[in-house]
Amino acid sequence: MRPDEASTTPANAPSSPQRAGESTKIQPDSQQAAAELLRSKIETLYTAAASPALNTAAQAEPTQLEDVNPYDRTHASHPQPQPDQWKQYHSAWQTYYQKYYEGYYSHHLQHAKQALQSQSGGAAQQGYFGQQPDGPVAEASALSRDEALFDLRQKLLVKVQSSAKKVRKSRHFVPIAAALIVVLLFVFLQYNRVLIGSVAAYVSPGSIDPQNIVVDPTTDINVGPAPRLIIPKINVDVPVHYDIGSDYASQMKAMESGLAHFAIPGASSHPGQIGNTVLAGHSSNDLLDSGDYKFIFAQLDKLTVGDSVYANYNSKRYTYTITKKEVVEPTEVNKLVYPTTKPVITLLTCTPVGTALHRLLVTAEQVSPDPGTSSAAPAAATGTETKAIPGNSPTFFERIFGG
Repeated sequence: MRPDEASTTPANAPSSPQRAGESTKIQPDSQQAAAELLRSKIETLYTAAASPALNTAAQAEPTQLEDVNPYDRTHASHPQPQPDQWKQYHSAWQTYYQKYYEGYYSHHLQHAKQALQSQSGGAAQQGYFGQQPDGPVAEASALSRDEALFDLRQKLLVKVQSSAKKVRKSRHFVPIAAALIVVLLFVFLQYNRVLIGSVAAYVSPGSIDPQNIVVDPTTDINVGPAPRLIIPKINVDVPVHYDIGSDYASQMKAMESGLAHFAIPGASSHPGQIGNTVLAGHSSNDLLDSGDYKFIFAQLDKLTVGDSVYANYNSKRYTYTITKKEVVEPTEVNKLVYPTTKPVITLLTCTPVGTALHRLLVTAEQVSPDPGTSSAAPAAATGTETKAIPGNSPTFFERIFGG
């Protein structure tokens, strides 16, 4: 049924069953035609290249749309986006995400700053770097370099403090600290003589004892009966033990309370006698050892040729002048035995300070009283041959493991 035919039907026509039946058949056809028209319009909106013949036919003969099958029509392909359109599309999304994340991180950064200010006890009204906050940040994404560095420093500080708390609370720290203390204790016990001896060797002497000041070294004066050795330059005034034996035990025992007379065949003289008088003393020794003279010769190396040394023996003072210094091996005992026609005194100790690797020999010749009035050298004694010059006592580990 066409629309113009339906419009010519009289309004007062009798309604018979046949007409009613025809009306019910025509109504679905008109709805289908309207639907087809709407589909055509929609298709025209979504399709850039619609069929002009179909549009012309649909406008010229609307009554023939009911015979067109919509599924038989041929659709034109959709136009593909152009490169410029793709660029605009991606640029729009990139701008969107950039602004989104800038705002997101800026918000959290401001929140973290406020939390750090409250933790550090800063005034709530003060902004960063002593400025008053003027309200919300106009551009949250605009962060200065100083603010970024400050934020990084604060994060590192928090991490360090957190790690330190964990270490302090950790039970693993206790055994590590205990082991470190034990190691330091063993090192100190082993090398204490090096530390203390070095300090004693390089600290300048204190005030010189007035009795060590000699106005005229050539004056023959009487002194006390106790044998002593006096070296004003290094502020030494120490007792001397003569005729105590050259074995290691006797030498160590004598050096606990002063200097030891190291008398060996060919070098067993006493002050005032022609020959070599050898006196041994510690430059350093272990703290575990007893005695008040463990560092008496710590500064012996400071003596130079021409310095004076005084020896009190049998209530008489003998003056010596240093003539040479020499470093020898502990086994070079022969360095102490040599022919001489003068009274000579040799001071020996271990070197370097804190070790017993070598021996320092400081030799001095008598200048007062007149060496020509000196008595003859004692007869060469016979006995056990000495193979080494005495030195320091054993170290801590040598006492434990031997050596």
